[in-house]
Amino acid sequence: MIVYNQAFDLYHTIFRFLQFLNKFENGSLIEVERLRIWDFYLLFPNKTHDIRLKQNEGDIRKIRREYIKYSDNPYERVTEDRKIFEKIKPYQLAALNCIASYGIIDKASLNQQRVSIINKEILTQFINNFDKLSPKELNVIALMTSHFNQMSLFGTDGLKDRTKLMESRYDA
Repeated sequence: MIVYNQAFDLYHTIFRFLQFLNKFENGSLIEVERLRIWDFYLLFPNKTHDIRLKQNEGDIRKIRREYIKYSDNPYERVTEDRKIFEKIKPYQLAALNCIASYGIIDKASLNQQRVSIINKEILTQFINNFDKLSPKELNVIALMTSHFNQMSLFGTDGLKDRTKLMESRYDA
């Protein structure tokens, strides 16, 4: 039996990245690792409930509970987060290179592990041709691009450490 999984679909990965990039303006810089982590949570929204939050982030916990409802979808079950995260890495990197080839993000910045939007107009044209996202997907994007964009990627309370998707203990 053949089963489709959007995690391993290059075009769907491009679609997801464009949705995130649309939240930013020309010249915005985003770390590739941060964007990859966000993408994982857009693919598997239930996993957002596993992100470790600080005690004083009760408001984020409440938002997560209210707007990203947990659903028991057998096709979204992930038992080993890090393995899946590493399996989708080639698709994510290929998608970023494809987006750079369209002139939406800067190729030189991408080589330095940063995503820099250089043409918001082309990005907007692509986004306008897409169907609307589900409310759950929109909520995941909003949470990732607001709260999880403000925190550091590195360190003991950084995004890498809180998600446990990437090794973080040797970060500077």
